[in-house]
Amino acid sequence: MKNKFAVPRLAAVALLVTGFALAGLSSAAEPAKGAAPAKAGPPAEASAPQIDPGLDKSVCLGCHGNKDFATTDAEGKPRPLHIKGDKFEKSVHGMRQCVECHKDITEIPHKPGVQHKVSCVECHDRLYKETQKSGNTAEAAKLAWVVDRINHYMGSIHARPSKADQSRTNATCYNCHEPHYVYPQGSEERADWRLHLPETCGTCHKEELTQYRTSVHGQENAKGNPAVAVCSDCHSTHDIASPQLASTRVAITKNCGNCHTESYKTYRETYHGQVHALGYAYTAKCYDCHGSHTIQRVEDPKSKVHPDNRLKTCQQCHTNATPGFVSFQPHGNTHDFKNYPAMWVTSKFMIQLLVGTFAFFWLHSALWFFREFKERREGKSRTAVSEEAVPVEARGKYYRRFHWLWRLAHLTFATTLMLLTLTGMTALYADSAWAPVVAKLLGGPSSAAYIHRVCAVIFATVFLGHLVWMLVHVGKKWRTFQWFGPNSLIPRWQDLWDAIAMFRWFFGKGPRPVFDRWTYWEKFDYWAPFWGVTIIGLSGLMMWFPAVTAKFLPGWVFNVAMIAHGEEAFLAAVFLFTVHFFNNHFRPDKFPLDIVMFTGAVPVEEFAHEHAVEYRRLVETGELKKYLVEAPSQPMTTGSRILGFTLITFGLTLLTLVFVGFFS
Repeated sequence: MKNKFAVPRLAAVALLVTGFALAGLSSAAEPAKGAAPAKAGPPAEASAPQIDPGLDKSVCLGCHGNKDFATTDAEGKPRPLHIKGDKFEKSVHGMRQCVECHKDITEIPHKPGVQHKVSCVECHDRLYKETQKSGNTAEAAKLAWVVDRINHYMGSIHARPSKADQSRTNATCYNCHEPHYVYPQGSEERADWRLHLPETCGTCHKEELTQYRTSVHGQENAKGNPAVAVCSDCHSTHDIASPQLASTRVAITKNCGNCHTESYKTYRETYHGQVHALGYAYTAKCYDCHGSHTIQRVEDPKSKVHPDNRLKTCQQCHTNATPGFVSFQPHGNTHDFKNYPAMWVTSKFMIQLLVGTFAFFWLHSALWFFREFKERREGKSRTAVSEEAVPVEARGKYYRRFHWLWRLAHLTFATTLMLLTLTGMTALYADSAWAPVVAKLLGGPSSAAYIHRVCAVIFATVFLGHLVWMLVHVGKKWRTFQWFGPNSLIPRWQDLWDAIAMFRWFFGKGPRPVFDRWTYWEKFDYWAPFWGVTIIGLSGLMMWFPAVTAKFLPGWVFNVAMIAHGEEAFLAAVFLFTVHFFNNHFRPDKFPLDIVMFTGAVPVEEFAHEHAVEYRRLVETGELKKYLVEAPSQPMTTGSRILGFTLITFGLTLLTLVFVGFFS
């Protein structure tokens, strides 16, 4: 039996429904989790336009509400025009009239040949502006969120022209959201729509849908698990971009962390994760190891991270990876002794070392400051002995304390260590607000890593060169060298007595002690790098050459090396920029700067005060004159002050960044 509608009328009706379908997305944007669903219908102040009673939606549903109501398209294919009235009423647009969106429909039957196009973007933009003018701030806020989602969509790959047909976009609102059936967040209908989203995306992405169905995500989705990840959870909703872009790869990895919270947290603590946190995509991401659309459980033999497949997966990036890589723990943590004992022990040891070192030396510095400050206020403390107490030939002279080679080594140590701190802490505290900025200024993590390694080589070269020099120098006279004498840097019992005397002075229980050529804190400054360079250097080499390391050691060594490297670097940086700076520059007798390490010489009067024991010995033996030099030139003094203040400023800036990173 023929349809009672004439062909022109059918065409008009078809166009009507097509436009109606487009309008179904006008509030398709999904509210953020926890946000209250938008109220259906227009805002109270922004009342809907007056509608001809003959064009009421009930009239429209008189035809479109029929189950078999349909037509054929230009190619002769059937095209349904049926709208489920009860489902539409439950949608966020349920209180709207059809012609509010389908503005070209002015009469029934519809005029033939009219193109009934609906723009979700224009509709929501218009409603937003009208609501703003009405003063309904609550409704305006809801619509503002929708408009913001639309703006995100307009910048996505879906809103760009299709390569196959540039007259249309890759995907528009109604390709993702069912026409007329956009439901509020939290509703059963919304949950059902989300569960079937893979099929919706699969309309265009057929191959990806096939792969997804084989994955653990797809299998759980097929079972009706509402919590399992679907396309929009990984690729986002309205900001979809090409996965070839670094920004997209970073975003997808972050999205993995929305569900796999603990795994994402532990991933961020690896070097792979640190580079990712800085916003760069060249290190391994979740899908590089686990796969993307075909993710399987770890115990599944088809999984890329199954023990039998793990080495091959690592070799995607580390082409020369050896079996040692397999035992690397990409999600290991320092809180689980049962599963990661080596990491747990290393972490707890380093924490105890940090706490013990800082507890002693910060207390030492605080007590020293208050005691010295108090004596200076009382006029008891002097930074130098009187000129009359100095031998005539030494008056106005300087004592040469450091050879130029020592000063050069110190300057090289200082500059390279500060650069090591800057580049290393940028990775260690990649989550901090400042780290991505610094990484960008350095040219990215790759450039920062290059700078870090160059500085490490220079630092190690100076350190090893010093050892060779000391061995040769001492070796020539090892039989006569006083290993525990006043000129030796080897700790001796006198250093312990000096430290005890110093604490007695702190508490007013004794006089200020006098010191020989090297004080106990100077000896600590000298020997501490032997421990630090060994720990930091060896762990750094392991991570620098992972393939070589994995040939001889198991992969979990990388986890231990990462912890030791970072914690020891933190200890070194904070100690140097607090305790070392205080001892040499910030205590009242030295503030604001001591330039002896740059000029190499100090006034004899000041030397006699700081190292009274050595001074008296040199005077008594007549050897003082061997060390006397003229005062540094004015350009040398000025340059040394500029250099000193520059290094201190840089060091304190680094200290601030480290503390910000640590506490954030």
